[in-house]
Amino acid sequence: MSLKVLTRIPHGNAAAVEIADGGDMPEVRFAADPHCGAKCLWFLFRLAESDPDPGRQAKVRLVLKHFDNLFGASNTTDFIPVCQPSGQAWTRLKRGEEQRAPDGRIRVAWQIPHPSPWTDIAFCYPYGPADLDAMVGRSKEYWRKDEIGISRYGGSILRLSNTGGAVGSRQPGLFLIAQQNAGETPGSMVADGMLQYFSQVRKSGYTVWAVPIADIDGAMDGDFGRNRPGGALSEAWGEPPGYHEAQVIARDIARWKERCRPALALDFCAPGACDKDGVRCLLPDDAADAAMAADANKWANAFQNELKAEFAAADFKRAEPAQAAPGATSFAAFMRKAMGVCAFTIEVPYALAGETVLTKKHYREIGQRLAAAFCRRHSGG
Repeated sequence: MSLKVLTRIPHGNAAAVEIADGGDMPEVRFAADPHCGAKCLWFLFRLAESDPDPGRQAKVRLVLKHFDNLFGASNTTDFIPVCQPSGQAWTRLKRGEEQRAPDGRIRVAWQIPHPSPWTDIAFCYPYGPADLDAMVGRSKEYWRKDEIGISRYGGSILRLSNTGGAVGSRQPGLFLIAQQNAGETPGSMVADGMLQYFSQVRKSGYTVWAVPIADIDGAMDGDFGRNRPGGALSEAWGEPPGYHEAQVIARDIARWKERCRPALALDFCAPGACDKDGVRCLLPDDAADAAMAADANKWANAFQNELKAEFAAADFKRAEPAQAAPGATSFAAFMRKAMGVCAFTIEVPYALAGETVLTKKHYREIGQRLAAAFCRRHSGG
């Protein structure tokens, strides 16, 4: 058969690949690769046609195996991957067909046009350095991209800023981080939308720094990133930091704090695969710091008012969960306790907000609304 599955590409991940004659059309069966982690979810591969004249094949059936082993995979109807045919933009697939084996194992199948010459398939829209470069390019020099350190496997940890600031400045500051778990790409797209808002309105008077791809190695290698051996980067913010990336970013945060009057720090992550409640905030317990918790609650109210029911979950404000592992410390907890900065996490779903099927445009609109709410609340508007 002339179809091939390629995973040695940026963000590549697929395992147990089988390519077979499905009767009415070729069938490509695959599974998400855990990449040594306790949980798996992310996949991305290129389906390539090596025959320049593949005959009259019109479609290919994709079959995802072991659906019930995926993190948060509770409903096949709400599990909607994306694809990018050669030379075209990423789009959502249609809802798949559930296939249940006699012993209860679940697979999900989709039909796509036969690749010509290739089509990329992914769990969700990927977000990598090329996306950062595109956003910086569109900003007309509003954003500056700097390498702030090197990851554990030699990648560049990149930070965007609208100003280098000046030590002792009282300009209000905002710090954003995303993709601490490499497969949680919706958060990076929302952060991208926030940054895009600042550049489009040419907003001055704020010191905004952002690390939209915190786990650059995992992102490029196709990791999911949650619950891997040694713990995830998202839980590595204790003292000493559990990952070199956390140490690098923490030192950069200290530089940011010296050069502004910190107003807020946000960590963007994602829930389980099939969560469709909408965007929500994970807020700190007021028992630890009542003033900080009250400030976080006011920020959450401002964001909820801007997102409205279109994107905001009905339970938009949830309590921040306890860290799973002894000694684990989240980014938000580190910012509050070690840096004295109001911080919390925003969860962004992978595919749906209610019945709205989320596109890249939607994710960026969510970010733009969050940025508008930040500026409005901070300016007292």
